[in-house]
Amino acid sequence: MAMNTWKNNMEESKQRYLDWWKGKGIVLSMWEHLYKDGKPHADIIKPPEPKDLKQYWFDPEWRADNLNYQLSRSSFKADILPVANTHLGPGSLAAMMGAELDGGEDTIWIKHREGTPLKLELDENDPAWQLHLDLLKACKARAKGNYYVGCPDLVEGLDVLASIRGTQDTLMDMIMDPEGLEQQLQKINDVYFQVFDRIYDIINEDGEMAFCYFSLWAPGKVSKLQSDISIMFSEDDYIRFVLPFIKEQCQKIDYTLYHLDGVDAQRHLDAILSIEELNAVQWTPGVGEPQGGDPRWYDLYKKILASGKSIMANWVTLDELESLIDNVGTQGLHINVDFKTEKEIDAALKILDKYR
Repeated sequence: MAMNTWKNNMEESKQRYLDWWKGKGIVLSMWEHLYKDGKPHADIIKPPEPKDLKQYWFDPEWRADNLNYQLSRSSFKADILPVANTHLGPGSLAAMMGAELDGGEDTIWIKHREGTPLKLELDENDPAWQLHLDLLKACKARAKGNYYVGCPDLVEGLDVLASIRGTQDTLMDMIMDPEGLEQQLQKINDVYFQVFDRIYDIINEDGEMAFCYFSLWAPGKVSKLQSDISIMFSEDDYIRFVLPFIKEQCQKIDYTLYHLDGVDAQRHLDAILSIEELNAVQWTPGVGEPQGGDPRWYDLYKKILASGKSIMANWVTLDELESLIDNVGTQGLHINVDFKTEKEIDAALKILDKYR
């Protein structure tokens, strides 16, 4: 079925994304969605309140109904994408290989499960894998071309291994069994591609797809990559235990964004920028730091842009927007503003008109 999304400027936004992946222009979007003014895109019935947190997170039919309802009332102004957020926690790939899924008030926690035998392969009958498939298929059935079904936040590499095995054991192996660790990381990459390709087969729309986190769309396979655990180890260890596996992802996936998380992770930036196939870098300053629109990050953005990668700045406020563009430039910027109302989106678009 051809897409006819609830976003009336979809073609324009697609062009902006295409430009941005190539280091040109500005994308203006937001994290998640806000309610639109006026009447909904379609008359969708609100599902009953969930019985408990278990239903809220892990009942595919209820979640698909709820996402369908929410998106029918969401604003897609500027370059905000019509995407159903199907995430099952950050790093849900680990749950398919033995880690525990635990639904909290506002997120899903993925934790090491004591005494789990290590099985770094995809079991077709694994409940977490089946849950992913059921949720994606349920969302796709409701979407009917009105919106994209996003790829969940699978995560990769050491972050996933640490969720399965525990952080301490994983880091210990860098010293005690580095070759064994590399073999485990290769197995995780192999499972990642198996899972990613299967998910792509369900959610792609004529070869296009969207990714749940950080508002991503591309005319091919697209993913966000990361190694949050890397704030705990040296540049040399990063080059050995992270870089080869991230690089393989960048080579096999058409469009990639690296999520750089935390001030201490900046020491790995040169290694990240050395990946020729990587398209863009997203910056998350971390707890207690000013967010992505703050002037102290301008030099970081300029460095990334100078290396030929695009940037994504998150949680930028309306009053930081103009200064950010004036200082960082008008090429290769994806700016996620923390919008609260459609009026704020209109105000941001007015600012952008001066630069476009």
